[in-house]
Amino acid sequence: MKKTQKEQIQELHISVRNLVEFIFREGDIDNRAGKLASAEAMMEGSRIHRKIQKSMDASYSAEVPLKLEIATEDYMLVVEGRADGVAFGDFAADGTRTADGAELAPRAETVETPEKIWYIDEIKGVYRNLAAMEQPVYVHKAQAMCYAYIYALQNQLEEIGVQMTYCNLDTEDVRYFREVFAWETLAEWFEELIREYRKWADWQIAWKRGRQASIQKLEFPYPYREGQKQLVTDVYRTISRRKTLFIEAPTGVGKTISTIFPAVKAVGEGLADRIFYLTAKTITATVAKETFQLLEKQGYQAKIIQLTAKEKLCMCEEMECNPLHCPYAKGHYDRVNDAVFDLLQKSDLFTREEILEQAQNYMVCPFELSLDVATWADNILCDYNYVFDPNVYLKRFFQEGVKGDYIFLVDEAHNLVDRSREMYSEQLYKEDLLAVKRIMKPHSHAIVRALDKCNKDMLEMKRECETYQILESVGTLTFHLMRLASLMDEFLEKPRDFPEKKTVMDFYFALRNFLGIYDLVDDHYVIYSEMQEDGRFLLKLFCVDPSRNLQKCIEKSNATIFFSATLLPVTYYKKLLSTAEDNYAIYARSTFDEKQRLLAFGRDVSTKYTRRGPKEYEKIARYILTAVQGKSGNYMVFFPSYKFMQDVYEVFVRMEEESGSDLQLLMQRSNMKEEEREEFLAAFEEEREDTLVAFCVMGGIFGEGIDLKNDRLIGAIIVGTGLPQISHEREILKNYYDERGMSGFDYAFRYPGINKVLQAAGRVIRTNEDRGIILLLDERFLQPDYEPLFPREWKERKVCSLEQLKQEVAAFWNQ
Repeated sequence: MKKTQKEQIQELHISVRNLVEFIFREGDIDNRAGKLASAEAMMEGSRIHRKIQKSMDASYSAEVPLKLEIATEDYMLVVEGRADGVAFGDFAADGTRTADGAELAPRAETVETPEKIWYIDEIKGVYRNLAAMEQPVYVHKAQAMCYAYIYALQNQLEEIGVQMTYCNLDTEDVRYFREVFAWETLAEWFEELIREYRKWADWQIAWKRGRQASIQKLEFPYPYREGQKQLVTDVYRTISRRKTLFIEAPTGVGKTISTIFPAVKAVGEGLADRIFYLTAKTITATVAKETFQLLEKQGYQAKIIQLTAKEKLCMCEEMECNPLHCPYAKGHYDRVNDAVFDLLQKSDLFTREEILEQAQNYMVCPFELSLDVATWADNILCDYNYVFDPNVYLKRFFQEGVKGDYIFLVDEAHNLVDRSREMYSEQLYKEDLLAVKRIMKPHSHAIVRALDKCNKDMLEMKRECETYQILESVGTLTFHLMRLASLMDEFLEKPRDFPEKKTVMDFYFALRNFLGIYDLVDDHYVIYSEMQEDGRFLLKLFCVDPSRNLQKCIEKSNATIFFSATLLPVTYYKKLLSTAEDNYAIYARSTFDEKQRLLAFGRDVSTKYTRRGPKEYEKIARYILTAVQGKSGNYMVFFPSYKFMQDVYEVFVRMEEESGSDLQLLMQRSNMKEEEREEFLAAFEEEREDTLVAFCVMGGIFGEGIDLKNDRLIGAIIVGTGLPQISHEREILKNYYDERGMSGFDYAFRYPGINKVLQAAGRVIRTNEDRGIILLLDERFLQPDYEPLFPREWKERKVCSLEQLKQEVAAFWNQ
């Protein structure tokens, strides 16, 4: 059989930036310096790039794409990127030059040049004192040298200049470093760079060939359930069309395998190269990992990693990521590449335990090791923030201007609305300014003066704010904060240790994050100030509508699949999670028989604030008692708040004693530790003949994400409509959408509330063998506004009084 051209010449692409950062990294991890020490700062200079580029003359070409194809025996290595600038003009080759024209000593390797030559301009936006820079950062210079080599090769130049343009992102001061290279010197340097990378490229090509071959043989691991094949087809079709899909997938449809399998097959067809499985909870990621392992048993060959939070991987007592306090940080970058390559040879599923063991063997940071291993993984299971959060997203995959060959599978996508609002919002406390001022007095008068100016700005806001106030802008505060940040950058440039440094560093990063989010503020934001109950004064950049920010992330993928068992109403989620107008949406058919459950509504109870009191609590308690007396087993009762739960619990305990019922009672507490949660859930695993009633909070740790199958849970009683508590932010949300002609109450209260209700109700029927009751206690559920929000499979439902409920429960269990 004749091979196709695609099979004969496989291409491996790597960006110039990724290549040099990977090969040339060295030294320690050190968090003692400010943001100036991190590569992340370099990604925040897009505006500065454009400004500098526009200031150049007509001979200067900006954002010049450059690509070099290097043929090997088995594949074509493609090195590519965009040079910030390519120009032909005067070039001071006798040294480096600051923006004000001050000259530094010439470099030894500089060669004689004519007055005008071709040169590459590499612009870096940084947070640091430019005057203190003696030479460019080598990784930055190497990036420019790669572009210079490619341009000189393709244009047959005997020599070419490299200009490093550093711009302080706060002050916009500019400094230049210039150097001229002979062609032979540059060629020798570049060829050695490629030789070092070939070990990795050869491995990657061989591995991916095996992966692609293994995918071709994969079959769906189970007999298709009703409607499941259509769901798999819809996911594959969405990926092939490079679109975004929203799936309302009721429990039991097999949403995990129905999204992972077609995504894997799409990778096999060359529609993408890597799958990100994104989730809000570790337990959901564990299910996804088990699904990938199921495919591996069928012959699927893939590298899989589940990323673990830094604090859960750190092997030190405190997370002090510097060579002074952490032996794994010292020389980390000197050893980490060897650690990664070794691990790739001996494992396919990178567990937390394997990462920790490898980190100990090579004396490297386990968290940074896991991120580097992820670079070579085929499937990455991680929290939403690794893709969407502007402060912690994986820069190695999602850096500015790079569109990856990725598929995003976003599980439990209903959680992303509130999570993304948090990610794209930032706040500043006036009291933190004063706290840092007290610490910094012995160290920097300039920083203290800058803090005073910021504090004065916030004091003026505070005087005008009684409870909370919407602000059109933050006035001069932004400029004063930028000046403060610049001074702190300069101060932190040298490692320093002093009492309460952690407080200063925490404030510094919060300040940088605040300024970073301020750059995103547009009409999707509301800026407000607030006097808090504890007396602190808050200034917040509140991302009311995260859709635009999320869309920028979605566009980093080839296709994105949002799915959840509670994605209703889907129009709400489509509007808040994306700005695209051509997104798809489907409703997967439930595989459960309606006879497996009793769905009942209490007709004469309410959790409205105006109705709350002993009389209503007693009525609610009687409904609960009636529901759980129908059959011995395990039940969960969900409440809108801890206070409401406590009030009803006290009434229920008295009522249960009076009735002579032998019930085992549990109650969720706030801020439960992990072992306490496990102990709570373990009670449902016990074999029992009596009845367990667990009082829980809606939307809390037991309201979603737990999987109690068979007779481990036979009933869920949901008290209230789940409306979020009234707060200034909820009022801001409501007004924001009202002003735009939408139902502010729905967006701020009803839709988030019904999601918590549906999640709680979904705890009961988990398999085709399960049977149980779902009781909703609030007469507002009977209002017409709620009818469109119920799942399609909720057609059969009973509206009951207390006496009718008793009869319905008895009839259901006697079937």
